[in-house]
Amino acid sequence: MSLSFTNSIAVQSRARALVPLCVGAGAYLFFLYVGDTLLRDSDSFWQIKIGQWILDHRALPYTDFYSFTRPGAPWISTSWLSQVLFALSYAQWDWAGPVILTALAVAVSAAIFVYLLDAHLGIPRAVLFAMLAAVLSLHHILARPHVLALPVMIAWVGMLMTAADRKGAPSWYLLPLMSLWSNLHGGFVLGLALIGPMALEAIWTLDSGKQVRLLLRWFLFGVAALAAACVTPYGWRTLLGATNILNLGELLSVISEWMPQNFASFTAFEGAVLGLIGLALFCGLALSLPRILLILLLTWMALTHVRSIEAFAFLVPMVLAKPLGERSPRSQPDSRVGETWPARYVTALGALMIVGAAWTSTSIYMSHHRFTFTMAQTPVAAVDLLEQRKAQRIFNAYRFGGYLISRDIPVFVDGRAELYGESFVMDFFKAVEVKKLDNLTRLLDEYKIDATLMVADAPAAQVLDHIKGWRRFYADDIAVVHVRDDGEAATATRSK
Repeated sequence: MSLSFTNSIAVQSRARALVPLCVGAGAYLFFLYVGDTLLRDSDSFWQIKIGQWILDHRALPYTDFYSFTRPGAPWISTSWLSQVLFALSYAQWDWAGPVILTALAVAVSAAIFVYLLDAHLGIPRAVLFAMLAAVLSLHHILARPHVLALPVMIAWVGMLMTAADRKGAPSWYLLPLMSLWSNLHGGFVLGLALIGPMALEAIWTLDSGKQVRLLLRWFLFGVAALAAACVTPYGWRTLLGATNILNLGELLSVISEWMPQNFASFTAFEGAVLGLIGLALFCGLALSLPRILLILLLTWMALTHVRSIEAFAFLVPMVLAKPLGERSPRSQPDSRVGETWPARYVTALGALMIVGAAWTSTSIYMSHHRFTFTMAQTPVAAVDLLEQRKAQRIFNAYRFGGYLISRDIPVFVDGRAELYGESFVMDFFKAVEVKKLDNLTRLLDEYKIDATLMVADAPAAQVLDHIKGWRRFYADDIAVVHVRDDGEAATATRSK
């Protein structure tokens, strides 16, 4: 091998090592630029508020203290670490903090994703899959804990898939990842659930003797992973807290992110599913039964709940990577050739330059741009008037719960559906939609409501205009406030 050829391979290897970082930096800058779109879910308000409470009290919540409908009810936060991180970033940089933190999480996710896919598909296809995954996940990339857990999910599943591909058992060094995931977000149960199918893939083509031994190693790893998931301040209760949301039955069909996918109009997800089918037909992919089951599971999850689309977008390519790579084998330069100290120094210097450029861009952008929360989630004027009126028990719209919590106002309901339970929240939604008028009037009387805060186009807001004992107190494009008619002059009514 000539010296020039050896140097060429070394340069390619070093350049390839920087590609995932470049992809991550690109993803970071993109989501920083569109950062205001990350601030459109009111759950971000109460996530930050709980993080602030944890920091202030040096303790974790075990009961609810934000609502007047469930005060003292058992409740734990399965995303406590993410909430603390969001609270720290918010305290330091206002809303720019959660935006930067979320953009960083997406950047790390993209970098890990490209790095894992490159082993089988090569850089061009790995980058293409990363772009497609980001597009599919755009609707659910928000300043919320599930995004901070995204890079952990990708790393965990990627490493399990790598172990299955080489017909071995996962490394025990992966277990801290599961502990980190279970402290960041309740979605860690997916990581536990995928151990079984991955184990089947690992033993699928082995002879019976090796199958038993390898399956035992995977079983022991699964038990250890279950134990690692309990390495949180809540211990084993973390498992119960994470699974409570899945037991909400009918309620999951009315909460937007838990709704099933709607194919009434063409979406990126529909295109991805059709593209997946077309790819399988065009390439004539012959997958093992465990891989087929994995793809079907992830597709079913995405069809059943909109919030699972990012799991589909990032995990299905990792399941397909090895079979796709085997159909178009590529020659890879030996990364060990030319692994001299100067080569590593140049790579490290390149990485620092990329990180430095991203941070400089952040500083410049933040100097002339102020991130703001979506106005539709922040009924500022309406809440100001309710505070002036000293309203104590407010029947609030579901989307306004997080904002009220951020203002230290007790809520009727908020995004913690697992706290309130299926029956209560379904009763609430039926009242707001006025499926039965009795539902609305009963809740108003039962909980001694003295004011309501509804979205402008809510049926309940229109009906309250005609219910004796209630009158419209304020209205704008965001919210409508009704108060009990206590005989004050009609001139007290305000509107825009």
